Amino acid sequence: MLSWQNLVGWFTNTQKTPEVLQRDDGSPYYDYVPAIGRSQGNHNHFVQTGDAAGCVMNGLWSQLGRSPQEGEGSWAIATTAPADTDRFFHTHWHPAGDGRDLWETFATAGSLVNEAADRPAAVGEQTGCAIAVRFTLQPGETRQVPLTLAWDLPVTEYAEGVTDYRRYTDFFGREGCHAWAIAKTALAHYRDWQQQIIDWQQPILARSDFPDWFKMALFNELYDLTSGGTLWTAATAQDPVGQFAVLECLDYRWYESLDVRLYGGFATLLLWPELEKAVIRAFARAIPTADDRPRIIGYYYTVGQENHYAPRKLKGATPHDLGAPNEYPFVQTNYTSYQDCNQWKDLPSDFVIQVYRAYKLTGENDVQFLAACWPAVTETLKYLKRFDTDGDGIPENGGAPDQTFDDWQLKGVSAYCGGLWMAALESAIAIATVLTEAGMAPGNTPILLTQYQRWLEQSRNHFHKRLWNGRYYRLDTGSGSDVVMADQLCGQFCVRLMGLPDLVDEDCVRSVLDVIYDACFVQFNDYAAQAAIPQTQKFAGAQAGTFRSAQPGMPIGAANGVLPDGSPEDPDGTHQLEVWTGINFGLATFFAQMGQRDRAFAITEAVVQQIYTYGLQFRTPEAITAFGTFRACHYLRPLAIWGLYGVLMEWPSER
Repeated sequence: MLSWQNLVGWFTNTQKTPEVLQRDDGSPYYDYVPAIGRSQGNHNHFVQTGDAAGCVMNGLWSQLGRSPQEGEGSWAIATTAPADTDRFFHTHWHPAGDGRDLWETFATAGSLVNEAADRPAAVGEQTGCAIAVRFTLQPGETRQVPLTLAWDLPVTEYAEGVTDYRRYTDFFGREGCHAWAIAKTALAHYRDWQQQIIDWQQPILARSDFPDWFKMALFNELYDLTSGGTLWTAATAQDPVGQFAVLECLDYRWYESLDVRLYGGFATLLLWPELEKAVIRAFARAIPTADDRPRIIGYYYTVGQENHYAPRKLKGATPHDLGAPNEYPFVQTNYTSYQDCNQWKDLPSDFVIQVYRAYKLTGENDVQFLAACWPAVTETLKYLKRFDTDGDGIPENGGAPDQTFDDWQLKGVSAYCGGLWMAALESAIAIATVLTEAGMAPGNTPILLTQYQRWLEQSRNHFHKRLWNGRYYRLDTGSGSDVVMADQLCGQFCVRLMGLPDLVDEDCVRSVLDVIYDACFVQFNDYAAQAAIPQTQKFAGAQAGTFRSAQPGMPIGAANGVLPDGSPEDPDGTHQLEVWTGINFGLATFFAQMGQRDRAFAITEAVVQQIYTYGLQFRTPEAITAFGTFRACHYLRPLAIWGLYGVLMEWPSER
C-alpha cells in the first residue's frame, strides 16, 4: 500500500513580504510561513490509463478556471496493475485521524474499500488517498512492485508577484495538471534510470584504491543539490538551460554564495558543467549593476556599533550571492548583510578564477562562455585594484573581516586574498589569450593583457618577500599574527588545478603543507583532545547545536588557523578554531594535488567520520568544533569533496 496526503496549496507563502531581522550573530533572516494544513477544496480521484493505475490529487484552484499560483498544482501516486494482481484504492481517507479507514481493511485482507468519491475537503478538513496491490507468492518467489509519487507545482514565487516557472515545465507544461503524466513517465522509465545510476556509480565503486567511506561520502554529499533549497528555472533564449542556484544553507538563505562555491562548485563543475556555467553567467550579469539602498551591517551590530550602514551593491563589485527567495534572485543580488560585501577582497578574484576554471575543466571548447564573462572580469578586477592603497600591486584587507572567513580580521596584504588575487590575474591573462587566439577579444584587450601582466609581476615580487617567514606564509602584514592559516595558499591550489604557472616556488608549497598538516591537523587535534581549549570559547552562528561530547583521541579535522604548536592564538576566537568541512575537503584536494594522498585521505576521513558517525549525514554543517558543536547545516561548501575526486582522477590539466 502507498498512501499520501493531498498537499496542494500547502507550500504557498502566506507572509508575502516578511520582515528581515538579525540574529544574535548579526546575520539576516526572515520567516517563511507556508499554508500547511489548509486543504479546503482539495479533492482526489482514481485514474487508470493502460497498465498504470493510481490517484490524482488536485486543489480548489483547478475548479476556478485560472492558472496555478505558487504551491498549486497536482500530486499523484501510481503503480502498474498486471493481470494477476488485485488492485484497490481509496480517494478520501482522513490523514488527520487515526488511520483506521485504511488500516482496518488492509490489515485483515490486504485490501482497501475502493472508495472513489471525488469529494472536496471542507473547511478545517484534510484529505488523502491510497492505492494497494495484492498478489500471491509461491514459496521462494519474489516480486518487485513499482510505486511512484509525483507532483506538478509549476510556479515558484519570490517576493509577492515575482514568479518563475520551474525547469521541468519545459518538458511537461505549465498548467499544473501533469502530475499523472510525470508519474506514468517514472513507471515507464524507472528501470532505465536505475541502470544509468548504476553505470555512473560503478566505476567509482569498483576502485579498490578508494576507501569505502570515501565512496559513500562522495555520492551522499550530493544530497544538497536536491534538498538544499535548489532553484532551477525554465529555459529562456538568454538561458537555454534555465537559471540554477542552491542556497548557501537553510540558515543562511541566499543563493550561490560565491566564496562558498569556490569550493562547493566542484560537484556541478564535474558532473553538470552547463549548470556550473549558468551560475557563473548570472554573476557576470550582476557585476555591472548597482543598488545604492543603504542597509545596516550586522557585524558592527555584534560589536556594539549598531548604526553602521553601507550600500547594498556597488557597480563593479562582485556580489557575494545571487539573492534570496523572498526577493528577486538573479536580479537583486548581495542579500547577506553581515558584512559589507562591497569591501570583500576575495569575491572578485573568486569570480575570475571560476570563469576560467569552468572553461578549462569542462573541455576548453566554450569560448563563447569566456566572451560573455570577459566584460565582467575586467570590470571587477579594476574595482578590486582600487584597494591596493600602497601601490605594491596587491589589494589590502581592511581590518574588518572582508573575506569568506567573515568573523576573522585580516589587515594589510594577506596570504589568502593576495594569493587569490594573483590566481585571478593569471586566469584573466589566460582568458584574454584564448579570446585573442579565437578572434573574439575586444579592441582594448591587448592593453588590459599588458596591465594584468604588470600587476602580476609586481604582486609576485611583493607577496613572497612580505609574507614568507621561512616555513609558511604569515596571515597578513598588518596584524603581527603568527597563526598558521590552513587555506593560506588557496590561490596556488587554484592555478595548479587549472594548469597555470605556480604563484610561489614548489619548495615553499611543500613546506607550507607540512606546517599546515602538523599545526592545524595533528597538533590541533592533540591539543583539543587534552581539553586545553577553554570551555568559554564563543560559538557564533545560526542554529548552533551540539551533536556529541568531545571524544579524546578522535581527530575532527583541520582547524582554520592555530599557532604552530596547535594551540589557539585567541582562545575565544570563532572561525580560527572551527573545522570547516568544505575547507577541509578543499585542503585535502590540495594535498592530493601535491602527491600527498595519505594526508589527503586522513583529513577527509576525519571530517567524514564526524559527519556520519554523529548523526549529521544529509545535513552536513559548515563548521564543527572540538566541543561537539556545529552550525549552518545543509551547507554548500562540503560539495568540495568532488574536487578531491577530480584530482585523484587526474583532471587533464593536472601536472
